[in-house]
Amino acid sequence: MSVRDALLDSKYDVARKATYLALDVADSAQAMRLVETFTPVVDGFKVGLELFHRAGMALVDELLRRDLRVFLDMKLHDIPNTVYGALRAICSSPIEMVNVHAQGGRHMLEKAREAVSASPYQPLLIGVTVLTSLSAEDLRQIGIADAPRDAVARLGKLCVDAGLDGVVCSAEELTTLSNCVPPTFERVVPGTRLATDDTHDQMRITTPVHAMATGATRLVLGRAIRDAADPMVALQRYWDEMMEGVHQSGTAT
Repeated sequence: MSVRDALLDSKYDVARKATYLALDVADSAQAMRLVETFTPVVDGFKVGLELFHRAGMALVDELLRRDLRVFLDMKLHDIPNTVYGALRAICSSPIEMVNVHAQGGRHMLEKAREAVSASPYQPLLIGVTVLTSLSAEDLRQIGIADAPRDAVARLGKLCVDAGLDGVVCSAEELTTLSNCVPPTFERVVPGTRLATDDTHDQMRITTPVHAMATGATRLVLGRAIRDAADPMVALQRYWDEMMEGVHQSGTAT
């Protein structure tokens, strides 16, 4: 049996549902080559700022036409009415998840919630807490005295109070975050790496098994999979770790 066939087995369905593969490439042609490579093994993809600004909603619509799950990683951060209008436009399509910056403040987050709730489609609305590329020193330089885990906890509670569906955070903050958000709150974690992987520009990272064991509900997987010599083998290694983490957490179904 090939690795691809093995990954289609239902034993990986929990990992599959928890995965978004990041389409962090320069144009729609490259993005669609990745989609062709990874589907139907992977059914969830993240579209970020670079690709969206190059390819726009046409690419998103093509992914949706193929019945794929889309996380639109917009990190919206603007005045409340502008974020409201942007989300009303975005939510005219059946994407699965979209995010805003929690540091935009309570009023902005509440307007974001209002926009999604009033739209034809209502994706999961997720608040970005502290970018995984930021260290404690980076936070101090922009006037935030909190340690990253304390800032994440504070912003996570703000997202709960504003009615959001979850947060984006690093796996380092998951244990702290679990004390201040409901059990059903989504915890989306980018930047996980196997112990042998290059960390690239991520500062606060951990392994997939640790992330899932300590409360992550969804992982964004990127370069470590896309750029591997054998992407399917790399994906299997990640999914095996994710499934082990799920079993450790006691949430396997």
